[in-house]
Amino acid sequence: MTFPVVGMVGGGQLARMTHEAGIPLGIRFKLLSDTPQDSAAQVVSDVVVGDYRDLDTLREFARGCDVITFDHEHVPTEHLRALEADGIPVRPGPDALVHAQDKGVMRAKLDAIGVPCPRHRIVSDPGDVAAFAAEGDGFPVVLKTVRGGYDGKGVWVVDSVEEAAEPFRAGVPVLAEEKVDYVRELAANVVRSPHGQAVAYPVVESQQVGGVCDTVIAPAPDLDESLALKAEEMALTIAKELGVVGHLAVELFQTRDGRILVNELAMRPHNSGHWSQDGAITSQFANHVRAVLDLPLGDPRPRAEWTVMVNVLGGDYPDMYSAYLHCMARDPQLKIHMYGKDVKPGRKVGHVNTYGDDLDDVLERARHAAGYLRGTITE
Repeated sequence: MTFPVVGMVGGGQLARMTHEAGIPLGIRFKLLSDTPQDSAAQVVSDVVVGDYRDLDTLREFARGCDVITFDHEHVPTEHLRALEADGIPVRPGPDALVHAQDKGVMRAKLDAIGVPCPRHRIVSDPGDVAAFAAEGDGFPVVLKTVRGGYDGKGVWVVDSVEEAAEPFRAGVPVLAEEKVDYVRELAANVVRSPHGQAVAYPVVESQQVGGVCDTVIAPAPDLDESLALKAEEMALTIAKELGVVGHLAVELFQTRDGRILVNELAMRPHNSGHWSQDGAITSQFANHVRAVLDLPLGDPRPRAEWTVMVNVLGGDYPDMYSAYLHCMARDPQLKIHMYGKDVKPGRKVGHVNTYGDDLDDVLERARHAAGYLRGTITE
């Protein structure tokens, strides 16, 4: 029996860490990367450099692959349908992935299956935004381009009709949403296989800084058990109804009046699940590999009472390796994960995981390590 080859479209850190999870299983990876310097291209042996938006490139890449999966949602839907027509398993498939590619399609589907979301509709111009605001509590209103946004890009919070002009300059449809009065952001991560087996990770708290995930706490502190269960059930329902295969992250708002509303969907390993590399029995990356190959899924339960992930962002201090001595000596349990990226201000270049029984201690250790690696903490 020959071990299967997983074709990964996209060469970022998610592909790098998914490949790492497949190594102990003997799973071989083939990578379609934008450049030879991309994060995953540095560690995967079989790399094709090419444009994922070109169908011929995708078809050539898919030869010899047993399944195709992704570390981003940007491959054109029609290209994925063409691969399926060629007999190549695509996981998640285009009918599912379109809900992570297009926010308008996603909102319409979640409405149809009864999943609670912020008030929303597609708007055509700034005047339509003003009308949408008047239908609710007025400005501010959140505007999103329906395709292509991530890490705060393609998202605007506008306080007037004059400010609403900017999103329409891109020439793509714009989704208007109410600005939710929320206590915090949560994330429910689940994994589903082709034959319908599914597992749910503990619901986590996700803390954002400038639209970028900064800290994830697993499990979310002081989250009512019934609300946590509702979030997990909601994520599992979405995965089933949309036909997701692989990892699904459901980003949520916990509102001040005790509800949870879906903010975004991601159909791939996700920043809110990085804690699971060291904090869960089976990581999100390992379970994504299992799911796309239709292997039995692994146990998602946590190994410790608390696990904290903090992203390491680039700053003005490029020599992060020299900080290892301090970080590792200060905290022998610290887990550092670096992505092989050039250090640029604000760029995600790695993350750290800490775990233990005292949440305040675990938080302090993770934040200190991430700050020291970045150079914002020097002692």
